[in-house]
Amino acid sequence: METKISVLILSGNRILRESIARVLRNKRDFEVLDGEPPGSSPCASHFHAAPDIWVSDSLECFIDKLQHPFERKDGQPAGRVLVAMQDDAKQFLKAVSYGVLGYVLQEASATDVVAAIRGVARREAVCPARLARVLFDYVASHRNSAHSMRVRKQYRLTRREQQLIPLVGRGLTNKEIGAELNVSEQTVKSHIHRILRKMDVEDRFAISAACQTEQIGL
Repeated sequence: METKISVLILSGNRILRESIARVLRNKRDFEVLDGEPPGSSPCASHFHAAPDIWVSDSLECFIDKLQHPFERKDGQPAGRVLVAMQDDAKQFLKAVSYGVLGYVLQEASATDVVAAIRGVARREAVCPARLARVLFDYVASHRNSAHSMRVRKQYRLTRREQQLIPLVGRGLTNKEIGAELNVSEQTVKSHIHRILRKMDVEDRFAISAACQTEQIGL
């Protein structure tokens, strides 16, 4: 006998709640649990259900539920899917930070919602490609920021001196770097001289090499 994916739908929007439930009940691999007991709010703290996946159109509702998180029958946390969401990078990143694995936009089809729930049930992460890029960029920027802080701390570089390092790594001349940073060529030359002294290297190529070594070591 095939094990069904149990789904709990939490939403103050009755039309959305019933629409998702109707779609899922038409699929053989889903079991829809009652999401709103009589007399309770859609974010009520106590349910007798033990869903595999919970679905909501409200991140705030999920945050409220963190006090009493849903668990699956095997004791593992229930998968979390947000639907009918805005195409908003900040809201998406906030949702990810709270453990949401499925993020479905307002314009998504019923097929997209079903696919997202199935994906999260398999412990996959599901979101639009554009927002996946947002997440990639966010992680990369924080890694680069951590790398920059490490380099500044180790070599005691100023923020301006740190700005020069990737430009040096691109092979730009002092004049080209000056144009990028809107400073004079002589100012860039002075910064480079101080960086060489602080990092105890002989030429500008060694500056980039030393920083790359630090980055790989993170």
